[in-house]
Amino acid sequence: MEKTIVALAPAHKAAFLGLWQAYLAFYAVDLAPTTTDATWQRLLDPASPVKARLALVDGQPLGFAIHMHHPSTWVPGEDCYLEDLFVAEAARGMGLGRGLIDDLRALAKARGWHRLYWHTDAGNTRARALYDTYVRSDGHIRYRLNL
Repeated sequence: MEKTIVALAPAHKAAFLGLWQAYLAFYAVDLAPTTTDATWQRLLDPASPVKARLALVDGQPLGFAIHMHHPSTWVPGEDCYLEDLFVAEAARGMGLGRGLIDDLRALAKARGWHRLYWHTDAGNTRARALYDTYVRSDGHIRYRLNL
């Protein structure tokens, strides 16, 4: 079994959209198709800071990490925010989530970004078990105001 991490490319559209729908179902979220279309376009736009990495097993996309870099007021450079991380249910336990985080960590270091951070649902115990192997929660709680 060959596991690789690659940048999202146009050829991955069908597989990515299948994973995206499974991710939305996991969080019981229903997005308008126009939002998904806009996300896809943004992920492929070279001018957009929002990018995605795919975890492949024998060439089949089974997970993704959507991330963006941005300036920070806490460091002199930029940080990397891991906005969405997902691995297909059938592929969990294969190390793909860890592979995606490690890949993004290496990418961030290579680009001179200072920190990698993410959020997760408090009840997502399986993901939190993985995340706790990297760093413990810093105790921050997210607030989101829809506009």
